[in-house]
Amino acid sequence: MPIFSSTKKFWTEANRIKGYPLSEKLHGYFYLRFPFFYIATATGSNRLGKFGARLITLVNKIFPPKSAKPGQITFADTYHGKVVPLQTAKELISVKQNIKVDDLEKVIPYQLARSLIIDHPESLVALDCPCRVARENPCLPLDVCLIVGEPFASFTLEHHPTQSRSINHEEAIAILEAEEARGHVHHAFFKEAVLQRFYAICNCCSCCCGAMQAHSSGTPMLASSGYTAHVNKALCIGCGTCEPFCQFDAIEIQNGLNQINLKACMGCGICVSHCDQKAVELILTPSRGMPLEMGKVLSQA
Repeated sequence: MPIFSSTKKFWTEANRIKGYPLSEKLHGYFYLRFPFFYIATATGSNRLGKFGARLITLVNKIFPPKSAKPGQITFADTYHGKVVPLQTAKELISVKQNIKVDDLEKVIPYQLARSLIIDHPESLVALDCPCRVARENPCLPLDVCLIVGEPFASFTLEHHPTQSRSINHEEAIAILEAEEARGHVHHAFFKEAVLQRFYAICNCCSCCCGAMQAHSSGTPMLASSGYTAHVNKALCIGCGTCEPFCQFDAIEIQNGLNQINLKACMGCGICVSHCDQKAVELILTPSRGMPLEMGKVLSQA
């Protein structure tokens, strides 16, 4: 059985990373090769995942987990997403040059997988979302995960030909805009096992997305965009149009006005694009971290 060229490239890239353990290389290969099984198991959507969830619950009852110590590596450090507004998502898939920027510690507040490295940025693939595929009644359409750059784009196309397709820049923009209109949040995803770097933009809904559900359950897998939503009370009419679109349950209509829970708000901007009155805007909020500003990133590349 021949080995795909993308598989060889993945291992070549993995072997170039100094000190990268074999366990992480194998983990990354398995994750990319079997994403639908991996995610279904991780979200407890298949038999193995359901068994694992029961086993973990039992173990936690017998041996209650301890809070992470300062500097201790946690699961969230190995697999996490950065919330990005629509414009930033568009900029990420509009890059015309290779990018290599390591250790974005102010932008990606995790101890691992903080590199924004994009080889062959013109290589874009739409993949059926593994989280949606794992659900009994998923949100549609399915093909809303954007795989960006090499070797990930080629790997996805060669190993999942029936569940992925090569797309151009215009098609990627169309997917982002359509998902924005549906109220779904754009996340730039990073994973330690996937060559320690950025590899995809997912368009996520709280009903299907495993990362969003883990985050809401206390595993801090998502980083704020660096912005929070603020309401212009002079313009808000309390219509409630934006409320059902908030994937983080940060909006409530009180006393005829949109009230935003700033602790829950992740600065995705979905409420901004769904306010007919133009009463909501994103405000830079340094306490929530730094935004992923492509202009600054490109200046460092």
